Amino acid sequence: MPGKHLATYLSDHLAGAVVALELLEHLGNVHAGTELAAFFARLREDILADRAELESLTGRAGGSTGTVRAAVAWLGEKAARLKLRMDDAAGGDFRLLEAVELVAIGIDGKRALWLALAAASEAVPELRGPDYDRLVDRAADQRQRVETVRLDAARKALA
Repeated sequence: MPGKHLATYLSDHLAGAVVALELLEHLGNVHAGTELAAFFARLREDILADRAELESLTGRAGGSTGTVRAAVAWLGEKAARLKLRMDDAAGGDFRLLEAVELVAIGIDGKRALWLALAAASEAVPELRGPDYDRLVDRAADQRQRVETVRLDAARKALA
């Protein structure tokens, strides 16, 4: 059975998925009826699929979903939304820019996760099985899609 560091690593990334999913749901609600709402909904579905992959790996590695970490992540997302509200009380393009950047950073972290797990799978049989190349490519695709929205928000917010 893999060590506790692997379980901690996987649990931390599962908690990160909670933050992303909560934030994307919020963004979808804020932008309801717009193309952005549809964008956030599609991205949220992608991240749900990634989380399912991660949950499966966590189970195979003998870890758990970590309810304490998930609760802290949930609270962290609420704190992030409060910070975003303080930065742009009107809920304009600057808030969107910062929120999308938070999602982008999370996707970068997820891509790094898949790369790290692929490397570790050479020594840890429980990590073998997923198509890490596909997961890395999916994260890169998600990141590129987010980048388009991020740069559009930057043009509007920082002009």
